[in-house]
Amino acid sequence: MPKIAADGKNLTVLNLFSTDSAEKQDSLLAAMREIVDAAAYEGWMSSTVHSGQTKFGTANFIQWRSTEDLETRYAGEEFKHRTLPLFGEITTAIRLLQNEVVFTQQKSGVEETEIGPSRDDYTAIDLYGVMEPTQDALVDALGAGQKWLQDVPGYRSHIVLRGLRGRGIEGKWVVVYSQWDSKEAYDAFRDQPAGERSADRQKTDAQVDAFAVWRDSNTYRVVHTRAAGE
Repeated sequence: MPKIAADGKNLTVLNLFSTDSAEKQDSLLAAMREIVDAAAYEGWMSSTVHSGQTKFGTANFIQWRSTEDLETRYAGEEFKHRTLPLFGEITTAIRLLQNEVVFTQQKSGVEETEIGPSRDDYTAIDLYGVMEPTQDALVDALGAGQKWLQDVPGYRSHIVLRGLRGRGIEGKWVVVYSQWDSKEAYDAFRDQPAGERSADRQKTDAQVDAFAVWRDSNTYRVVHTRAAGE
């Protein structure tokens, strides 16, 4: 299974696809599996496909050696004339996000973050738009500022990614990729009334409200993964 570390060694790409029906989501997943299973691109390291739960859509968490390798893939005839047109037919929105992992945190006793279909994680991906001058402040609020998450029932881990450049998106962004024991645990955390939240959480909420200019989110189950050489 892919392991996620904030070591600055590789490029992390998060491709988010939105659609409007279960049938189109199934078509997206099938197309993504086909591409992942055939992947042999220079510099490609791994891809992990996610199936949308709260809203129709998919996510692909991809590790690349470098931006240059990814741009070579984007410049290829297959990507421009087959992959993008195919996804364009069955999606309502496409976001291709290049990021760097800048923070990881796990439940106490867990040494590293792994993602893969053999795990039973209930995964949330939260996307925050931000103005460039306050991007680092938002990263800190969502990363080191959330050590208190380790005490939340059902929490497993979270990763913070700083947005670098992307397609289908304007401005800068920050992504939080979090893993939970179950849908019930995540929903209980998400829906906790503001007045019942801890002082630390309320502080984080206030910081995020001050820095984020828009938000989008979905929840997922990991359904497929493959790494180079497999």
